[in-house]
Amino acid sequence: MAKKAAKKSAKKATKKTARKPNAAFMKPLTPSATLASVVGNKAMPRTEVVKKIWNYIKANGLQDKKNKRMINADSKLKPLFNSNQVSMFDMAKILSKHLK
Repeated sequence: MAKKAAKKSAKKATKKTARKPNAAFMKPLTPSATLASVVGNKAMPRTEVVKKIWNYIKANGLQDKKNKRMINADSKLKPLFNSNQVSMFDMAKILSKHLK
């Protein structure tokens, strides 16, 4: 029993370090004119762009009712996506083409 107690205390003793954000994700990028119509034209990190797009999608009810993974494009998103509907997994790839 003494061995088990020693192992448990050794596991608790190791302290986890806080995760540092990846510098590439935090680098401010300038959105294209098409993307700027949705998120604004100020330079911002990629993570912030994705958050703003999701806020726009949820505020306008653009997630497909049956398949929540699909996003229906409205008049602002159609030129961005070049399609009527896009998967949320493909959205990040599409957004990266509009960021410099």
